[in-house]
Amino acid sequence: MRTALSRYWTVLALLVAWQLYSSLSGLNRIVVPGPVSVFGDVVTNVGVYLPDLAWTLGMAAAGLAVGMALGTALAVAVWSSRVVSGMMTPLALIMRSVPVVAMIPVLARVFGYGWTTVLVITSVVSFFPAFVLVGARLRDAPPATSDLMAVLGASRGTLLRRLLLPHAVPGLLVAFRLTASTAVLGAMLAEYLMGGRGLGTLFAQSVSFYQVDRAWGTALVATVVSVACFVAARAVERWGVARFT
Repeated sequence: MRTALSRYWTVLALLVAWQLYSSLSGLNRIVVPGPVSVFGDVVTNVGVYLPDLAWTLGMAAAGLAVGMALGTALAVAVWSSRVVSGMMTPLALIMRSVPVVAMIPVLARVFGYGWTTVLVITSVVSFFPAFVLVGARLRDAPPATSDLMAVLGASRGTLLRRLLLPHAVPGLLVAFRLTASTAVLGAMLAEYLMGGRGLGTLFAQSVSFYQVDRAWGTALVATVVSVACFVAARAVERWGVARFT
């Protein structure tokens, strides 16, 4: 108990300050509800939150997998060919520079206002870190090992399969840690702007109907889930780095 308090005392202090401000500021609770009422809505209406939470997590997980797989594949393609590198690297930088909020209306017109666009947006959010970090690891292989395999007559395919891809796994795991929580928020943002299902849609509907506790509860659930995804991804990263280095 003491260890938990020493580690998370800032979160507890923030909740206490939030409750005090909500109670003593004189503001209407429709503006700033207290954490007690927000937690109460989450606890008493679990059945309202769970289906949308499951949908958002499913979209985030699928988009994360697609984005990281695509980023890894393009990193390998860029390593394999200077022509592909000259084509794909500027395009990847351009995609990264465009705000996600600006992409959503365009992609929605192309893919429709459904789960496909949510999946595409989440994949775009997850793509760039894997592309950059895996590519950096592919270019940063141990020179002595690369020279030894070249002397032994290893082909580029063998070099990639036996040396470079295992060497790139820690970079892929770092990308996984960086994007695990971002994928949840990306899926939620797409749902918020397009409607349909998920936590983003639940938040938008709650705001529209002045269900303030529900709106803040949705934001709270999204925050907790994003933090949990980050912590889980960090644990996977530590295991993978110890395994592949």
